[in-house]
Amino acid sequence: MREPQGRERAVRPGAVPPSRRMLGRSGMPGLLGLFGLAPSRGDHGRPARFERMRVPQFLVAVLCMGLVVVGSNVLVQIPLNHWLTWGGLSYPLAFLVTDVLNRRFGPLAARRVAWVGFAAALAASVWLASPRIALASGVAYICAQLLDIQVFDRLRDQRWWRAPLVSGVLGALLDTALFFSVAFAATGTPWVTWMLGDVAVKLAVNISMLAPFRALMWNLARPAATNRTPASP
Repeated sequence: MREPQGRERAVRPGAVPPSRRMLGRSGMPGLLGLFGLAPSRGDHGRPARFERMRVPQFLVAVLCMGLVVVGSNVLVQIPLNHWLTWGGLSYPLAFLVTDVLNRRFGPLAARRVAWVGFAAALAASVWLASPRIALASGVAYICAQLLDIQVFDRLRDQRWWRAPLVSGVLGALLDTALFFSVAFAATGTPWVTWMLGDVAVKLAVNISMLAPFRALMWNLARPAATNRTPASP
């Protein structure tokens, strides 16, 4: 017996409606995923693993991220010597903040902080630094942060040091390449030398950030799953 025309076909229990399948392919979730805001497998498949970020925690995280990024935008314009700026010493703290958030609250919360911190830091940097520095910082920051969050999430279940080390190194390389090429190319400054010195120091500082990350793993960065006490029999 043929189905009546113009009537939607029944969806069997447990199946995803065609409208939701299409939305996932080309609608809002796909657009959010393009900007790193769509939930990852960890957000869907492990709902009890991460603690829900409350508003005060979110505001504190955004404030910390904004201070690091804005401060680094100012310090990067002050050379420490012929091959290094002060910003190379301060900026790796942004990856430590992101990794702590990612471990405790999950990748979706870390992306939200990264995007809000990006907007706040970009707006403040326009007043504290030149527009070109602000643009370079914003582009390099958000690209490096999204890469760091994605890599950390993929490696979080491996040895404790692997996720922050690999994600921090890749993020630092991408951030440095984008920032110095956008901010200082064709300005007559020795930006290539600064870039090489900056990335070398960032890699060294990123490695040193493993110590505070390890210290924070079981308090500030402790996931919700490990905070639960086993139920009594």
